[in-house]
This record gives sequence, C-alpha cells and structure tokens, in this order.
Amino acid sequence: MRWKAFIQSLPSWLKNFYFITGVLFIVHLTFFDVNNLINQYKLSQQLNDLENEKAYYLQKIVQIQQEQEALTKDKEKLERFAREHYLMKKPQEDIYIIRSNE
Repeated sequence: MRWKAFIQSLPSWLKNFYFITGVLFIVHLTFFDVNNLINQYKLSQQLNDLENEKAYYLQKIVQIQQEQEALTKDKEKLERFAREHYLMKKPQEDIYIIRSNE
C-alpha cells in the first residue's frame, strides 16, 4: 500500500517512460559503458599531456638544429663543445673536472 501511495505522490514527469529511460541511459554512459565519461576524461587528460610533450620535443629539435648549424659553421664553437662535452684535449694539456653538488 505504501509503495502505491509513494508512486502516486510523485510528479507526472518522474513517472514518464522517456524520462526514466533517459536517466538510465545517462547513468549507463557515465559509469558502466566501455567508453564511459570517466575514461573519456582520463584519455583527454592523457592526450593533453602528450600534446604538451610533443610541443616540448619539437622546441628541443629546433634548438638542437640551431646548435648543430652553429657548430658546423664556427670551428671555435665546435672545439669548445668537444672540450666541454667529450673532455677532448690537446696532448700537452691537463683536464680538471670540478663538479658541484646540486
């Protein structure tokens, strides 16, 4: 008896078949579907992260290409680069490496 009284006390739009079906459909899409909204949000965040990484690496590629171009044009810069990064030296020189604790 109480159940019938409860259902009759509800507004008519809550008893509408299309409203109930729509609510169930939205609940299904939000939580139970393979492509639910939670997974879509996570994938969107992952896509944004990957696009940011892509922009970073494209910027680094341009920077490295500019450095490479500068090294191929200027022999002094090439010698300095080789000495700093590959510890190359002339036969009569000594190299001292000082490392900071950063």
